[in-house]
Amino acid sequence: MPQSAVPSLRQQRLGAELRKLREHAGLTSTAAAELLGLNQARVSSIESGRYAVSAERVRAFARSYDCGDERLVEAICAMTGGRTRGWWDDYREHLPAALVDLAELEYHAVELRVSLVIHIPALLQTVDHARALFREVAPPLLPYEVEHRLSHRIKRQGILHGDRAVRYTALIHEAALRMRFGGRDVACAQLENIISMSERDNVIVRVTRFGGGFSGTGQSIDYLSGPVPQLDTVQLDTHHGCEFLDARSQLVKYSSVLDRMEAAALTPAESRDFIQRLARQL
Repeated sequence: MPQSAVPSLRQQRLGAELRKLREHAGLTSTAAAELLGLNQARVSSIESGRYAVSAERVRAFARSYDCGDERLVEAICAMTGGRTRGWWDDYREHLPAALVDLAELEYHAVELRVSLVIHIPALLQTVDHARALFREVAPPLLPYEVEHRLSHRIKRQGILHGDRAVRYTALIHEAALRMRFGGRDVACAQLENIISMSERDNVIVRVTRFGGGFSGTGQSIDYLSGPVPQLDTVQLDTHHGCEFLDARSQLVKYSSVLDRMEAAALTPAESRDFIQRLARQL
């Protein structure tokens, strides 16, 4: 298998999961290499995501590590070899790596839960709303950079449509709904789009009102569920870019935060009615 000079986040996660299996078995990388008939440098390259592995080799690793969790092993195998080029790969030379990695993680997720306080969730944004946001980025983006980010964001929304549409829950604070990025017409069309998307079977929108209960710090949270809980990922938006978390304690923490936010939010029907009232007030 070829070596990757700059592995994607998904490739790094594959290697990290193999490292976890090894460490759980109480093996050093040197001892694992001896069991597998490899040199220690090759094992390290695989665990860092720099060297691709096949599904057969992942199963061999799992057998050597006495891992009996077949669902986890098969989920890791699905991340390996024969990797077809995704649409997001076309953006690797044009966008920050984290944005491209996020699109790939979303594509492979089985469920998404997001929470935002100031902004509308990216997967529910209209073209005009997203363009208005990108024009506010600091430092300013060049026109062609805006268009790259815009087309990337709109393509990400494809996971909400089609035969394999992912289940998507968006927890949106009232503050985000009242923002008028792009002006009144853009804001009105944005609210109407949220209402329309909330009527899809796979999309749930719940609103947190001013004065209602609120958990968390106010930062944007994306919780991406993998085929098994061990492969879940949390993505946080920060001023310096995306931050990805996958430690078990972190996953438990942010899942709990989202649960508490959801419990304090309006029901989906109440949320739709509230957004409709806001749209009429614009």
